Amino acid sequence: MLKKFIERPVLSTVISIILVLLGIISMTTLPIQQFPDIAPPTVQVTAAYPGANAEVVARSVATPIEEAINGVENMTYMTSNSSNDGSMTLNVYFKQGTDPDIASVNVQNRVSKAISQIPQEAVQAGISTQKVQNSIIMFIALASKDPRYDEAFLQNYIKINLIPQLQRIPGVGQAQPFGTHDYSMRIWLKPDRLTAYNLSPQDVTNAIKDQSLEAAPGRLGQSSKQVFEYVLKYKGKLNQPGDYENIIIKANENGSSIRLKDVARVEFGSYAYTANSLLNNTPTSGVAIFQAAGSNANDILTEAKKDVDEFQASLPKGIEPVIMYNSKEFLDASISQVKNTLIEAFILVFIVVFIFLQDLRSTLIPAIAVPVAIVGTFFFMRLFGFSINLLTLFALVLAIGIVVDDAIVVVEAVHSKMERTGLPAMKATIESMSEISGAIVSITLIMAAVFVPVGFMQGPAGVFYRQFAFTLAIAILISALNALTLSPALCALFLTNNHAAENGSNKKKFTKRFFEAFNIGFNSMTKRYIQSIQFLIRRKWIAIGGLVVVSLVTFGLTKTTPTGFIPTEDQGFLLYAVNTPPGSSLERTHKAMQEIENIVKNEPITANHYQVEGLNFISNANASPYGAGFIRMKAEGERGPVQDLDRISAAMTQKVAMQVKDANAFFFTFPTIQGFGNVSGFEFMLQDKTNSSMGQLDSTTHAFLGALMQKKEIAYAFTTFSANNPQYELEVDNEKARQLGVNVSDLLQTLQVYYGSSFVSDFNRFGKYYRVMAQADEQYRTSPESLNSIYVKNAQSQMVPANALVTLKRVYGPETVTRNNLFNAVTINGVPKPGYSTGDAIKAIEQAAKESLPRGYAYEWTGMTREEKNAGSQIILIFVMSLVFVYFLLSAQYESYILPLAVILTIPLGVFGVMLFINMLGIDNNIYVQVCLIMLIGLLAKNAILIVEYAAQRRRAGMPLVASVLEASQLRLRPILMTSFAFIAGLIPLMRATGASAHGNRSIGTGAVGGMLTGVLLGVFIIPVLFVIFQYLQEKVSRKKIVTQPKNESYAIGYSTAN
Repeated sequence: MLKKFIERPVLSTVISIILVLLGIISMTTLPIQQFPDIAPPTVQVTAAYPGANAEVVARSVATPIEEAINGVENMTYMTSNSSNDGSMTLNVYFKQGTDPDIASVNVQNRVSKAISQIPQEAVQAGISTQKVQNSIIMFIALASKDPRYDEAFLQNYIKINLIPQLQRIPGVGQAQPFGTHDYSMRIWLKPDRLTAYNLSPQDVTNAIKDQSLEAAPGRLGQSSKQVFEYVLKYKGKLNQPGDYENIIIKANENGSSIRLKDVARVEFGSYAYTANSLLNNTPTSGVAIFQAAGSNANDILTEAKKDVDEFQASLPKGIEPVIMYNSKEFLDASISQVKNTLIEAFILVFIVVFIFLQDLRSTLIPAIAVPVAIVGTFFFMRLFGFSINLLTLFALVLAIGIVVDDAIVVVEAVHSKMERTGLPAMKATIESMSEISGAIVSITLIMAAVFVPVGFMQGPAGVFYRQFAFTLAIAILISALNALTLSPALCALFLTNNHAAENGSNKKKFTKRFFEAFNIGFNSMTKRYIQSIQFLIRRKWIAIGGLVVVSLVTFGLTKTTPTGFIPTEDQGFLLYAVNTPPGSSLERTHKAMQEIENIVKNEPITANHYQVEGLNFISNANASPYGAGFIRMKAEGERGPVQDLDRISAAMTQKVAMQVKDANAFFFTFPTIQGFGNVSGFEFMLQDKTNSSMGQLDSTTHAFLGALMQKKEIAYAFTTFSANNPQYELEVDNEKARQLGVNVSDLLQTLQVYYGSSFVSDFNRFGKYYRVMAQADEQYRTSPESLNSIYVKNAQSQMVPANALVTLKRVYGPETVTRNNLFNAVTINGVPKPGYSTGDAIKAIEQAAKESLPRGYAYEWTGMTREEKNAGSQIILIFVMSLVFVYFLLSAQYESYILPLAVILTIPLGVFGVMLFINMLGIDNNIYVQVCLIMLIGLLAKNAILIVEYAAQRRRAGMPLVASVLEASQLRLRPILMTSFAFIAGLIPLMRATGASAHGNRSIGTGAVGGMLTGVLLGVFIIPVLFVIFQYLQEKVSRKKIVTQPKNESYAIGYSTAN
């Protein structure tokens, strides 16, 4: 069968050309994204209870919804945040692979069951359920230099004019505005005027509902004999402040009337005033674009940029768009770097191949085979539903050094056959392929089998491993196809038997002199190598002792090497969370944020600076004592003396701590993969399973944080939670209320309208729906004394002073209440110290929890930290399973359960190099390194197979045991070193990568180079010894007699160039 491909080169080339064409077509249509959809599906439930504090929202809204949702199909965990602005956000996380649309429907069904238990005000305000799009790919801000255009105008201008256009771009999952300044008709009540007119807030809200409504009066003349029909129209809901001002609240008997403008100030304003945004200290608002699963980020961002440019032309003078974040820049930089790495790797690989093969024609064959395998891989990526992302591109970079192996094996075998037999290229190729085709298939199966267990990995880590490993496996399988079809055909066409020709001229070219010197040196090294093997075979205890020592050192390094998950990359973005003292007003937070703004804008790293006052970025809730900032950094190289993100973050945190007295700020970077929380580092929840008070939870939390800060692995750990915010508790005199004929519900509803705000109705304007909100005007709710002007109407329609029924008690409470899996909880974030990894921090937290957490308190990992813990428990099993798969395939090949141990036991030699190199270069044992470890099982097994396979054949042919392994070692040394050094050369560009995705590049490059280097340099000495030992044991166990040939030239060890 294979002979046909050699004799019919057109057929062989057509197969490869078709594969390349399919690959090119797939390459142009594959979705492009930074990473595949690794984050778990998330469904978010949001609700609002106007006027309620965080504890009330948690108790009356969050708890019944959580109880209903708990245990929904495929759910892993859930977390809710309830804030003092009355808002509640519940995130429900699901197993990887769950359909987010189905999950959203299931959650919505569960929420509907809880509606009857939720206060009517919250139901009226609206409870929404939607799947969360995890991947922000662009953030656009509008900045105003004209004082006429405030944040409310900017936010609503974006919602009306830009967002509808962005949402129509194919692949956009969501375009989400940032801010709380939706337009709203604000009814600012005047309690003193209402009291004077003997009116309550309920009278006002009822009048608005009665006179601002949509109606369907019908038509005149329908189904009659009239000539015309007339549609009856009603003006519908009011949408102008003047219309609301003229709403009649009360008609007096004398014919006069009291209108809304008599008891309130009407304003077309904002829905909420709990947060303010600034860009470079000017008013701003923004929109985030989220990518839908399976779409092409590059196309989305190109179209979005085009829309923004068109949008800019129509903006009012004084407003300009600023793109704060564009993942296309990072994506383009990463892909460009990988492309450059591919080219550099390609060149370096073939320099190595050319040095060993010493023939340009021979070098061209692998040079042709590699692009076929790489480009053809894109076709199968399309079939498997993969995308072009950093993981698949990294796999293709690694593939260059691997897929070249098969072509080298073919070329080297044909050269060897021509040298030994003097046959022409065609016949030498046919004979060589009959001998090595089995080995090529065997090695390919081993390399592919290594990645089979990866398919069983669960969760986000499984997605990561599968995209990387399967892409690599596809390239390897295509390279095997090339080795059986294209490469032999090219060998028959390109190669000539020059081994007999020589020395027509005494004058030698430089390349000839170089190759002769190289061969002399290589032959000399081979002689010493064979002598070393003979020495080690005579003194096997040295080799075995060395293997044991290396294995023990490897085990020790594995235990002591810092562990991590996905390294944090430089995306050119820095963010920070700000805490001001508990109970601080938005004005106090504003002053602190201004001080931080003055520090940040003078830093050499800052290109643009976006601030949000009143946003708790960690819990994603609005609260006055908090703030958040987002810094768009300058390009690398323009940031001043410090370039490293971790050092920049630490320096900024320290500088703010020293210069700003009224606030704490913690600087972070975005996690490399979105959807695992908002900040890098570690994250977990401290749970209170005793249902104790918020004050007790607060004191326990801060005591635990103190214990964490004593750990050498923790740089800092913090929480935004505090139960020390000054509050007032209402104490109602129920007996007196009953005596005065006041319903307590009416009293509390009156207070809610005045102090908390109340949703009254809605209206349509600018093609959008907005809310009508009623609340006391600002001057009527500034202090506890304002309660003196509040009256409530009793059953006899008399006005009763509220302060006669209510007293205020000074207490303390939280600004935000967090719940995790039905328990009150606190979110704790932090970063490890330089020199330590997140894996070290996790161990330190676990130890601190054992030592200092009181009974009834527990912790649960969330976000990226949760996935790191789960992945760590799987990787050991996957590594062992990969070894088992290789072992059994080799057992089947050799028909022995003993001989494969000669291959398997060399794997620690490679693992030793991986751990040694990453420790030397300060890289933690992250997910990239772990993928390298699995890949190295196949690569090192392949090298061992080249020796063991040949030695076993020689032994079966009757050659003495030691002589067979010596001949195998000598003849296979050159191809082993050639393929291994070609692989290493291809990874050198990754080791020295800088800029975008540099940490991932260096992790892959360093781990693979270290493992291959020690695996090969030590393995070529250990493998022959292990073969002698296990082949001897195999023969003893099987009791099959091998007839040994007389000692003659048939197994004499020669020292030819093998070329």
